[in-house]
Amino acid sequence: MLINCAVYQDGTKLADLSPDRPEELQGYLQQPNTFVWVALRDADAAELEPYRRLFHLHELAVEDASRGQQRPKVEEYGSDLFASMHLVDWVGGDLSLGEVAVFVGANYVLSVRRGSKLHFLGVRERCEREPELLVHGPSFVLYALMDAVVDRYFPIVDRLELELDEIEQSIFVRGAQLDNIKRLYELKRRLMLLHRAVAPMLEMLSKLHGGRIPPICARTGDYFRDVADHLARIEGAIDSLRDTLGTAIQANLSMVAIEDSNVTKRLAAWAGIFAAATAFAGIWGMNFEHMPELKLSWAYPAALGLIVSVCGFLWWRFRRAGWL
Repeated sequence: MLINCAVYQDGTKLADLSPDRPEELQGYLQQPNTFVWVALRDADAAELEPYRRLFHLHELAVEDASRGQQRPKVEEYGSDLFASMHLVDWVGGDLSLGEVAVFVGANYVLSVRRGSKLHFLGVRERCEREPELLVHGPSFVLYALMDAVVDRYFPIVDRLELELDEIEQSIFVRGAQLDNIKRLYELKRRLMLLHRAVAPMLEMLSKLHGGRIPPICARTGDYFRDVADHLARIEGAIDSLRDTLGTAIQANLSMVAIEDSNVTKRLAAWAGIFAAATAFAGIWGMNFEHMPELKLSWAYPAALGLIVSVCGFLWWRFRRAGWL
């Protein structure tokens, strides 16, 4: 589905277009210092086919964009670029993963957003407010899109850090260990999801600002390096969270072991107390004829008193030792 389409010349917007036929853009593509920026959402192969013919897109890149589920990457097809990035958003208490594929040529930018409600209207407005930068053409638009994708990772990291802090505060709360384990492993899953979006982007950005830079990005290498710096900060925060998460999991498992040990101690203490009472009762319960104490009137109360005294003494000793 077509979201918007605009034509820019020398960094300034010429017109907003809503063509029924993409071929109508052909006239603008032939003008000097002019490029077309088209944004699509959830486009399939049939919707991409007119733009493939118009912009001479490589069929393999079109196939990746139409199918989705691509690893973040940047590929060169002649003088054009194809970039794929993951969009991560917090939806309904969990992370939602989407994608955006961007085709970049000398006179066009085609972005295809898939599986995400995040939009890039703010990116277009930002570019239009900076005509002195937009004059760099499609490569600056690619930078702006990448920068917007990376900037949206920061709130996710902050939220994960806050969630980890909340779990850490409850690690030493008695009886909360099982719930903490579930929350910690759920947090670990979210961190891995974010890591799979961030780590490949560091690799793809290294192709746009270091070493051999694609000719179309020759004037915007510094901007891509800035995005890489932001991404490195996010990757560092993720690594720190993973280390802290591992420590929290070990601490929680230790608390579980301690709690199990305390339960075992309590069971052993009560078993010892009842074993003493059972031993006395077993001795006096033997049916021997010559047991003098059985003939005494005070023998039964004395036996009960002895049993209670011994059990009370054992309870006091176990209590003092911290087993009860």
